[in-house]
Amino acid sequence: MSSMIETSSRRAFLHSCVAALATVRARSARAGGTANWSRYDDIVVVDAQGSVLGRGVPLSRALEDAKASGVTAVNITLGTTEREGLFEKTMAGIGEWEARLAAHQDRLLKIRSAKDIETAKASSRLGIIYGFQDPGVLEGKIDRLRLLNDFGVRVIQLTYNRRGELGDGCLEPKDRGLTPFGRTVVEHMNELGLLVDLSHCGRRTTAEAIAASKKPVSITHAGCAAVADTPRNKTDDVLRSLADRGGVVGIYFMPFLRTKGNATAGDVIQHVEHALNVCGEDHVGIGTDGGLSPVELTAEYRQRIREEVMRRRALGVSAPGEEADDVIPLVAELNDARRLEKLAELLLARRHSAARVEKILGANFLRLSRDVWVPNQA
Repeated sequence: MSSMIETSSRRAFLHSCVAALATVRARSARAGGTANWSRYDDIVVVDAQGSVLGRGVPLSRALEDAKASGVTAVNITLGTTEREGLFEKTMAGIGEWEARLAAHQDRLLKIRSAKDIETAKASSRLGIIYGFQDPGVLEGKIDRLRLLNDFGVRVIQLTYNRRGELGDGCLEPKDRGLTPFGRTVVEHMNELGLLVDLSHCGRRTTAEAIAASKKPVSITHAGCAAVADTPRNKTDDVLRSLADRGGVVGIYFMPFLRTKGNATAGDVIQHVEHALNVCGEDHVGIGTDGGLSPVELTAEYRQRIREEVMRRRALGVSAPGEEADDVIPLVAELNDARRLEKLAELLLARRHSAARVEKILGANFLRLSRDVWVPNQA
């Protein structure tokens, strides 16, 4: 009987999301093809994990899409999961972004502080937040944290799916938690004012890092295990602990929002609303884990995804579910440069207040940056 009630409740929820999406589409049509929340262009919008240069997207188009998106700042991923020549490749990647920032100062702004995010908004530029999803570049050398900090890195994830020198990732069956070096890294990140990210971490590693950090931490791009129990998604206990210590969880636009098939806008809303219920409205944001540019769902695109999954599988970092032929790493209904405005419209249609939506779209991560991106005083 309980399963029948859960199925009925989910159907009713999805029906309401479909109705809300229809309302958004109707407004979009009247507005000439885009969603239309009057406050959207006035607020700070932060994608806590995303990319500017999507798969095969040239920089010129990426810059135009970034401007159209209304996103104020995005946490991009630097580094590589490859191990050969890791440090040299990482520094070369940082050099490439430094060159882009220098060449497009009218469009892009490197983010080092919360004030920089506000400056990006005021000057109509896209703020670029340097982040790492794989901390392997440290290679056991704690002094490299200071080097990365000097180059403007603001976010570092402790593990990427598998076991690393800082702890276990979410695909490790033993789930052994933080290593002693991992605890040292968390301590030094606190001192330097770097944001600890736990998105791909194992559940024990996540819980131990939250407890070990003297500053709030983040799960920049994940979902809720209570809604869909997939490896990347976090339990209510972890989400509650994160919020209790001032952290923020970013809900992603990935297929892992459900246990099978492609994620829908309704899935995104369901995870956002569950996180709101568990964490409170001051501790939920968005980390799409996708590019700012819309994707053309062509055969060539799907082939590139298959090749990327094969490469990830060879590296041992592929997640369950991503290898299915029909699965794509985005939400088709939100495959638009203005995807976050459309999400705002969906939330507003479900009677979330404008003030709450503003927090979810960026104000919460802006507050977190104020709390964390300040070095400890000696």
